[in-house]
Amino acid sequence: MDTGEPDRLVEAVRRGDAGRVRELLQAGADPDTADGSTGLPVLCRAIAADDEPVAEALVQGGADPLRRLPDGTTPLLRAMDGGSPRLARAVFPDIALRPGPAREELLDHARRLAGIDPEAELRRRTGLPGPAGRTRQQDDIGCWYERLTLGGLTLCDGHAAFLTALEARLRLRTPFAELLARALTRPDRHHEVWTESMLALGARLDDETWSEATRLGRDPDPLLRLFAADVLLSTIVADAQRREPTLQDRAREFVPWAERERDTEVLDVLLDLLTWMRGPETDAIGLAHVTHPDPRIRSHVPELLDGDEDALRPEGLAAVLTLARDPDPDVRDRVCFWLSHYRGREPETGNVLVELTHDERQRTRAYAVAALAHRDDPRCVELEHRIGPLEPGMDAESLPLLAVWYHQRRGKEQKDDG
Repeated sequence: MDTGEPDRLVEAVRRGDAGRVRELLQAGADPDTADGSTGLPVLCRAIAADDEPVAEALVQGGADPLRRLPDGTTPLLRAMDGGSPRLARAVFPDIALRPGPAREELLDHARRLAGIDPEAELRRRTGLPGPAGRTRQQDDIGCWYERLTLGGLTLCDGHAAFLTALEARLRLRTPFAELLARALTRPDRHHEVWTESMLALGARLDDETWSEATRLGRDPDPLLRLFAADVLLSTIVADAQRREPTLQDRAREFVPWAERERDTEVLDVLLDLLTWMRGPETDAIGLAHVTHPDPRIRSHVPELLDGDEDALRPEGLAAVLTLARDPDPDVRDRVCFWLSHYRGREPETGNVLVELTHDERQRTRAYAVAALAHRDDPRCVELEHRIGPLEPGMDAESLPLLAVWYHQRRGKEQKDDG
């Protein structure tokens, strides 16, 4: 190995250049190279910087997150201390799940950390009164946690999320009430702490958890009903991923709850849950919410309607056409996406899709053109230009953007066959 390679690795880690770190490791750099300014492995610098991509690259390249450091900690323990569940997961080695002292140390450490108040801990460490600065860290699917900074030190508030995920991986059955209590410390269904509690319970797929969540769904506190609905939705989704689902029909049990629910946040989750089944019951609920004041509720309606991909009842079709012209762009977008999978041949459906090719959102316009193409409506060809130059986030190879090409190919094949 080139004698300058350790220095180059240290510099790449300091710059946060994960791509360069991977290149150097593939070229033979030592993943446990020490940072000359601290004497600690470069993995510790990446962890101190909360640099998940670099830390992950180092661990995947062979860095040892369980290496004992002079102060008695390990890189993994330091990552857990920082409170970023994503960083801790990125450097967590599977070997740490094996029974033994290392696993017990991690569990004990995670349990202790789950009880701390990050801002109070920052005040204790810095001796400063605060308040701490707060920034939200969000992933691609909308889950988030907070990063708190005070006096140059940083802590995140995801310690309990990591503990819950660790217990789930170890197949430890944490009591329902304890997971609920953790979730309520961060009462937002998109916070990592709430999400991990909900996912851990939903993955159990047993009658005990189902019954506890159902009971909680009758509580007068809407926050508790929200958690219950979230757990039940997670259960239905986890069940659907099994080779032989057994619970989806039980979603019918929540039709009366959805009919009486007046809290919008809870109703939003319940309607999402009910989209996993179809029938007269959900059809009635869908039609009852076409004019709901909250766009999140209106956007569920098409997926609740009783029918199949080739036909809707007249009332259902009227509801979809109304919502396709909804004043809210999110509702129009979701309805247009639904229409791209609907194969009904009603002229009104094609006409409303033509209208949607004028929508303010490029994604909606793309799905409107795609829906016309899937129906083999020849207007899709002349309307394709309305999609416009691709905006950031739009993939030129995505199926909606290729739909017209497939439509034309089908036409050519039919002509050749004829």
